Amino acid sequence: MTAVAPADSLAGTDRWADWDRFVESVRDTTFMQSSWWAEFRTLAGYSHFGAVLRSGGEIVGGALVQRFSYTDSGCFYYIPAGPILPHDETLASDVFKAVLEAIEDQRQAETQVVSHLRIEPLWPVLPSFVTGFQPRPVLGDPFMEPRDTLWIDLRATDDAILAQMKPKGRYNVRVAVRHGVTVVEDNSERGLADFQAIYGDTAERQNFGAKPADYFEELTGMLSSLGRGSLFFAEYNGVRVATALVVGFGQVATYFYGGSLPAFRHVMAPYLLHFEIMRRSREQGREWYDLWGIAPANVSPHPFEGITEFKGKFGGREIRFVPTLDYVFDPAAYGDYLATAKHW
Repeated sequence: MTAVAPADSLAGTDRWADWDRFVESVRDTTFMQSSWWAEFRTLAGYSHFGAVLRSGGEIVGGALVQRFSYTDSGCFYYIPAGPILPHDETLASDVFKAVLEAIEDQRQAETQVVSHLRIEPLWPVLPSFVTGFQPRPVLGDPFMEPRDTLWIDLRATDDAILAQMKPKGRYNVRVAVRHGVTVVEDNSERGLADFQAIYGDTAERQNFGAKPADYFEELTGMLSSLGRGSLFFAEYNGVRVATALVVGFGQVATYFYGGSLPAFRHVMAPYLLHFEIMRRSREQGREWYDLWGIAPANVSPHPFEGITEFKGKFGGREIRFVPTLDYVFDPAAYGDYLATAKHW
């Protein structure tokens, strides 16, 4: 096996086309290991490099590593939804070791101090060969993604998808139908403006940090140009009352951002919205609908509690991965990172 040399940018490079095809073919990751997501994250100050492992010319695993400077002198490495390892434990151990070696080579070439390597693999249990990493608390700092989610199996019929919902979820879908709620897809400038208005209202009402407008301008533009995502709306009497930004990748459609207007809560529009997204995602060949982020088990209070109650009405299967893991390279720099991250 050989590691591909680190790259400063993946945009427009044919050598990363094989990696993107590989990532999309496996279930043990998400779109956050794609080259186009890494390129999008450059807008937030992340650079990136890769460690791709091949056997017999075929990719068997690796990682797209993001790099973020949190001070003038310090940075850290971050692997969201990775690294990606083969299922064979012996080969997985070899690939993981090779990924760490490639990362160490990159670290030795840095002009800044690298405080730590952060990984967020989609592993239900920690492999025995992964040692030296320490778990981060679920609300440790802002540089983390959810480790718990709900997946809905889309390989079933409409009736079967409804049947596996909680009774209240099925009931609410039918309430929305009786009220004449409809679902539309709109990636136009109007769609973006409507999405931002509903999302912004929801963020303010629920008191969570909203992404800025230019974040969604860039994100929706990229997803639309690549055919990787769409904006969906539930409409009631001509008014858009709920919205969802959905990313399609491999077998999975992911509900990434969204919101609804409280004045129209009685028509239960979000329930029909997501049911219709599931149906359309299945028509596109997706096999799973990822509701993206629920509160961890036995952690209360948690900011996801309200949204978890809503998502839970759709049924599905709870997926709980190992916690966010940090490997500390420099304890003093890591202490600086933790202090800085609190105020980010």
